[in-house]
Amino acid sequence: MTGMKVKYDIKSITEKYINGKCTPEELEEAIILFADPYHNLELRPTLFEHWKNEETNDSGEIPAEDLSNMLDKVHHRINLQHYKKPKSRIQKLILTVSKIAAILIIGLLLGLSVQYLKKAEPVYFTSIAPKGSVSQMILPDNSIVYLNAGSQLKYTVEGLKGKREVFLDGEAWFDVTKNEKKPFVVHTPYYDVNVLGTQFNVKAYKSDTEIATTLEQGSVQITSSDNLKLAQTAILQPGEQLVYNTQNRTINVKDVETRMFTAWKESKLIFINMNLKELFVVLERKYGVDIQVTNDLILDYHYDGAIKDETILEVLDLLKETLPIKYKIEGQAILITKK
Repeated sequence: MTGMKVKYDIKSITEKYINGKCTPEELEEAIILFADPYHNLELRPTLFEHWKNEETNDSGEIPAEDLSNMLDKVHHRINLQHYKKPKSRIQKLILTVSKIAAILIIGLLLGLSVQYLKKAEPVYFTSIAPKGSVSQMILPDNSIVYLNAGSQLKYTVEGLKGKREVFLDGEAWFDVTKNEKKPFVVHTPYYDVNVLGTQFNVKAYKSDTEIATTLEQGSVQITSSDNLKLAQTAILQPGEQLVYNTQNRTINVKDVETRMFTAWKESKLIFINMNLKELFVVLERKYGVDIQVTNDLILDYHYDGAIKDETILEVLDLLKETLPIKYKIEGQAILITKK
């Protein structure tokens, strides 16, 4: 009957969706549930209960990486279904609501951080951008942060010794509100970035070989951390980039075109002579997919170009036209082979 709400078995569908056991019809129902504000509050208890039952660490907290893995898993299913069914009704539905679902899930995660994680002094909050998603947030001091796909940011309202502190695993662009009485510190897995008020980008994925800080405006200091002792503090000027190589432990400061390293926050990626090993990692993060290669020689090919609104299959079609490779979807992965 027109105007009536469809009655869903929310608990059953949500649990099947989380565990990857949905039929095509149930997957469609799950996506509708995530997109419909009418059902948002009904979804929360099931998701919270699932997260709450995850294994906790020694401090009694739910490990953030477990939550991140769950988000990545959810987005992987959304994205792969989208690419595998380009003309189906469910593809159109997923295309419309996947971003809404991402916002809902991230919102649930932030609520979970406050409700379930064990609090300490100072209190830290965690924000996660799942693979296939870029998120924007405003910190308590009104600083603006864009968080790239597959990244995690832990922050506190009041850090140690009055500092504003964030802990980054992944990539983020910062527009920091100036406050000379409260320095702003970005802790990466290797070095620390100290600022007063400025715009800069930090790429610090734990799995990457290079950790890079790119300065757009203002000035930043790169200093030692508990994990890395620098011979001296490095001070960057606008247009400069510091790169730390985690394998040979070298530091290089160079002049760069900053937009090439910050365009991702506008959903645009620019590649200059990037090898496919690095490119496939970037594409996996951006689109939330798994890419596998059958021949390691493929990873040595290089590519120049830019992408913004293209789908992953459109990007792969472009690579196929310019490089001696081909691809196909097998199960839950995109398989890359030589022609």
